[in-house]
Amino acid sequence: MFSSKSEQNSQRPQAVKTMANPGGTFSVFGPDVTIRGDVEASADLHVDGKVIGNIACASLVQGEGSRIEGEIKAETARLSGEIQGKIEVRNLVVLKTAQIDGDVSYDTLTIEQGASVEGRFEPLRAKSGQPAKPAAEGKTSDGQPGLSLAG
Repeated sequence: MFSSKSEQNSQRPQAVKTMANPGGTFSVFGPDVTIRGDVEASADLHVDGKVIGNIACASLVQGEGSRIEGEIKAETARLSGEIQGKIEVRNLVVLKTAQIDGDVSYDTLTIEQGASVEGRFEPLRAKSGQPAKPAAEGKTSDGQPGLSLAG
């Protein structure tokens, strides 16, 4: 009786270790969590629940059933749920299940067919008024932000 419980407990940390990024940390808001207020994270953030407030983090992954009502600022983001608010992300992937209602600023952008966006797209460079940078990964030869459509 006791041995089976301790075996279950000894298996649990191993499962958590395999999910974590090697050498990095991340935070998860589960589907049963609602956050009211701004969220700031220096680590990666995975949102499966609901956030009513602004999010600022290094990297954001949004689950299909989640909802974010507020501004998103991140280096990278992979969005697949509902977003109502402005988005400023350097490397943005919008999956087919995403429903965005707000303006989107980006350096590189990938949108899967079927995604819904009600708003304007604007390169981050244009927003900040900075001159075009030399060609880099995800950008065209004239320094313009890259845009790709996924099938």
